[in-house]
Amino acid sequence: MQLEDYFNFLDPTDIRVKGTRVGIETILSDYLDLGLFPEAIALRYPSVSLEGVYATITYYWHNKERVDAYLRAWREHGERMRQEQELNPSPAYQRLRTMIRERGLESYTTTPTRG
Repeated sequence: MQLEDYFNFLDPTDIRVKGTRVGIETILSDYLDLGLFPEAIALRYPSVSLEGVYATITYYWHNKERVDAYLRAWREHGERMRQEQELNPSPAYQRLRTMIRERGLESYTTTPTRG
């Protein structure tokens, strides 16, 4: 079995652990950013086997430059999407913000009754 056999390469910006919907960025973020051990990562994502977690980490170390570029692109894409959502919020999000704002104002203008 080849190391790549553990993954589905859906496109250059979407690599997932085979048989799951979990992207390698999720596992690698837990490993690299949070410092979690593979066993802890496997517990967080029940659809990913411990072997799949180790395969992801091994794939990272064998392809560090390529995977680092993948992770950078993934993070940049996420940031662009957050900025886009902030600039063009959905109607549902706008209604929710209005409701929160209105409820926040109500709490400042009403006085509690004491009985």
